[in-house]
Parts: sequence; structure tokens; C-alpha cells
Amino acid sequence: MKRLSIHLISIVLAGMLAACGTTPTKEQEGASVEDRTKAPAGEAGAPKPRPGPRVATKPLVDKPLAANPLKDPGNILSKRSVYFDYDSDLIKDEFKPVVTAHAKYLQQHPNAKMRIEGNADERGSREYNIALGQRRANAVRQMMQLLGAQALQIETVSFGEEKPKCTGHEESCWSQNRRGDIAYQGE
Repeated sequence: MKRLSIHLISIVLAGMLAACGTTPTKEQEGASVEDRTKAPAGEAGAPKPRPGPRVATKPLVDKPLAANPLKDPGNILSKRSVYFDYDSDLIKDEFKPVVTAHAKYLQQHPNAKMRIEGNADERGSREYNIALGQRRANAVRQMMQLLGAQALQIETVSFGEEKPKCTGHEESCWSQNRRGDIAYQGE
């Protein structure tokens, strides 16, 4: 008799452990504890609600919402300046990936528009620097168009030497001022 009761207790405990390890069915997954334990209206002998197994809930969104790639510092699209050598409007190899990324962005977002602002350092006449800044802006636009961006998406303007990033009078500043800046509409 003693052996039988130990055997029954073992079976009951095993059953209880197995019940704790089960996963809820699809019907139970969305239901609250009240919905699963509530007796139909009017029944007096309804059982008291018992705490059921804890059900892990899924987050509302599986992945975090994508941030704006234009403002994400880890994205190449956050880079907005293309720098040039002295007296040149040729895009350096190191800035071609930046131009390519922006061209692809424009191609994938046909409603997006940008302005490319050409700049020059302080050396040279005002007129010469305005023309050089325009050639630099046009060079960036031309490369973007060759890569699939539409002409209507890109406006160019030259500021010449009027908008320097650095106001010093040495090469370290001048190299920062020889650039084409990319600005998207609405920013």
C-alpha cells in the first residue's frame, strides 16, 4: 500500500511538472487570464480563477523602427560634404562612395530633392571662386545623374568663398572650404 501511494504521488507530481512546461495554444495566447477562467454568465458554481502559467508576450514590433538613414550617424548618407583638391572640380576617389550612396537614395526615393552647394577657399577672385564652386556642385550632380538620380531632384548653387567651414588662413582651413555640401529639402 505504501509503495502504491508513493507511486501515485510520483505520477501526480510528474503530471504537474509537465503541465508547467506546456506552451499555450493559439487560442490561449491572446486571451487574458480572466477570459480563460471566467465561467459563463449565470453559473453559480463557477470555479475560482487560478493563476495559470506565465505566458511570454511578443513585442508589438519585432524589429526597432528604422531611423531616418539621412540622420543616422552610422549611415554613409549622414556624410554630406565632398571635398576637392586645390583649384579642382574632380571628385576624389575617397568621396565617390558618398556620392554613390546619395544617388541611390534619390533613385529609391523619387520624391526626395536636394541642393548641392559648391564652395571654394578664399584664394582667387570672388568671381573665380563663384565659378569654381558651381563647377564643383555640377560635378557632384553629374555623377549622381550618371548613377541614376533624376535631374529634377538635384539643384545646384555656388557660394564661392562666402560660407567657409573654417576661417583660418592656412591650408588646414582652406582644405575644409573646398567642398560641395549636400542638403536635402525639408532639413
